[in-house]
Amino acid sequence: MIWLVAFLSCIGLICAETPFNHNVHNQKVIGGHNAPRNMWKWQVSLQYDSYNDGSFYHLCGGSIIDSFNIMTAAHCILSMNAGSYRVVVGEHNLYEYDGSEQFIRVERITVHPYWNGDLAKGNDIAILRLAQPVYANGYVAIAELPVPGQMLPNGFVCYITGWGLMDYGGSVPAILQEAAIPVVEHSICSQPNWWGSLALKSMVCAGGDGIISGCQGDSGGPLNCFTDGAWRVHGVVSYGPAGMCNQLYKPTVFTRVSFFEDWIYSVSLLLPP
Repeated sequence: MIWLVAFLSCIGLICAETPFNHNVHNQKVIGGHNAPRNMWKWQVSLQYDSYNDGSFYHLCGGSIIDSFNIMTAAHCILSMNAGSYRVVVGEHNLYEYDGSEQFIRVERITVHPYWNGDLAKGNDIAILRLAQPVYANGYVAIAELPVPGQMLPNGFVCYITGWGLMDYGGSVPAILQEAAIPVVEHSICSQPNWWGSLALKSMVCAGGDGIISGCQGDSGGPLNCFTDGAWRVHGVVSYGPAGMCNQLYKPTVFTRVSFFEDWIYSVSLLLPP
């Protein structure tokens, strides 16, 4: 299951809650609804085998950025042992096998070199190299990425997708969820009554209306925005508020993809070992 890491105050420091819980699985976007089948073809379910016994469970979201590479959040990486992970592409209902899915093992994990486990410092991004390529079966697609350096205007409506919490401690649907969520530009998100200094220019804020948000279970998944004539992945779910996820003035925060594209391409263009 994915967990959106939530910030807590720790005697003047910022720390993160444990990024997963073995007792809760497959939750959804707050304020969302079932996504149309075969709509978000680049959406990935990143799955983890915590006991190395072949029992994989949904841990995080991700996006297909080419046939061999998946983009996700660095805080989703609980172990650098690539053999503990697999991705499922072409997925819609986590509880049912529809024949559209591809189950592919992870071969190599590359975490951003400046990621230090502190979400407040940013760099919450990782690339997973697959052991075999995703093949075109009509249910998958490579994500389009934004123009390097692009920042979206305040109020620009995007879509968050994932299998995250519907409410804090809420129900656990199996079907991929989607929700329209407006961007909150940096000059607003960085104000003291919003996220303040925790909102960096290398991040995208979206939501904060107290109704729609990402939550535990959406980490690593995409922020999908229609720009320059195509749906593009502008963000990777990174963090949100502790406790109730859909808090007023505390939008979901994403790693801004356009800030990291040079690094993304430098990693994804590496040849397999």
